Amino acid sequence: MAIEAVDENPAIQPNALKAGIVNGNEISSFGDVDHDDSNDEKDEEGRIAGAEHQGGVKKKKKRKPRKKKGAAANGKVQSSPPRVLLSTLFPDSQFPEGEVVEYRNENSYRTTNEEKRHLDRMNSEFLTDYRHGAEVHRQVRQWAQNNIKPGQTLTEIAEGIEESVRALTGHQGLEEGDNLKGGMGFPTGLSLNHCAAHYTPNAGNKIVLQKEDVMKVDFGVHINGRIVDSAWTMTFDPLYDNLLAAVRDGTNTGVKEAGIDVRMSDIGAAIQEAMESYEVEIGGHAIPVKCIRNLNGHDIVPYSIHGGKSVPIVKGGDQTKMEEGETFAIETFGSTGKGYVRDDMETSHYARKADAPNVALRVSSARTLLNSITKNFGTLPFCRRYLDRLGHEKYLLGTILLRPTVKEVISRGDDY
Repeated sequence: MAIEAVDENPAIQPNALKAGIVNGNEISSFGDVDHDDSNDEKDEEGRIAGAEHQGGVKKKKKRKPRKKKGAAANGKVQSSPPRVLLSTLFPDSQFPEGEVVEYRNENSYRTTNEEKRHLDRMNSEFLTDYRHGAEVHRQVRQWAQNNIKPGQTLTEIAEGIEESVRALTGHQGLEEGDNLKGGMGFPTGLSLNHCAAHYTPNAGNKIVLQKEDVMKVDFGVHINGRIVDSAWTMTFDPLYDNLLAAVRDGTNTGVKEAGIDVRMSDIGAAIQEAMESYEVEIGGHAIPVKCIRNLNGHDIVPYSIHGGKSVPIVKGGDQTKMEEGETFAIETFGSTGKGYVRDDMETSHYARKADAPNVALRVSSARTLLNSITKNFGTLPFCRRYLDRLGHEKYLLGTILLRPTVKEVISRGDDY
């Protein structure tokens, strides 16, 4: 996982926020996660993912509850924790659209061009899968944001999110190939404090969320390989409000700038300008927010969370352009540290490379494990807990030193 390079100040925390974009003109998982108007008075910081950053505070007016598509039509609502199959709430498969944003400038013709509108209609199955996954993500993260509290273990939090995603998609992933139809797009990331990204608890993890922690929550939902990738940051101390605001502003800026034929370098420059206009007061000192320059957004292709294109969050010379039909995750990472991460701690995320060479495995248990990974995950990321669910044991390799008198398993510990 990615660890933030910090200064001596122990209060330095990175922060992350991301949104998914389908490069037509619809944002697949970016929007208010609260579909119920009764939640209008909720603290805005509890709704980081998809919330719009607004400069002023307006007095909220009470509104009459509006009718909701699908869920209100048949009178069924989601449970807490989420366990109602989403297709039960939306039996006609008319899942809510994301935030639809019209193209600007030289791309403005696409909004009214009949040929482009026809192509958009031709992609109905593609959009249905994405909207399905996005609605699952919204409902699960709404529950998570309301229920994650200090005192819970990271394992408890991760499994709560993952059980909810599997319930709503209708794919528990225990039967061979079921996970390839829908469910978790990648393991739930719960990265604390200076750990910026890509950490999920392995079996036996005893870490407990504390009130002073800054936690990046990152999980993916997929339907037929169409992965919705969205994340937010949770804090329980207003000390970091400005850090969260900076990253939210950066994400909104990246979404605003993204579009067909837009250069990656232009998006990165705009994100950096927005994020680094903020500072955070810690211990009486004003600390500028920095973009973590070696963490990026990326494109997403079917069954692969990283397609090959990167969306920077700092200015640079990348002249690569976004293209029609592509899908991107706009990810912004802010920090009061040095703005640079390095790999550290234990490995928790794994994925099979689509172009990996075919290597003969001589150990039968290794062949069995690889066969199971291929049939259950394909190229989707997974973690050790997912292998545990499938009943795999002793899948971790050890190191054996052949001494002259005995053989020593030097990697042996109390755990394995």
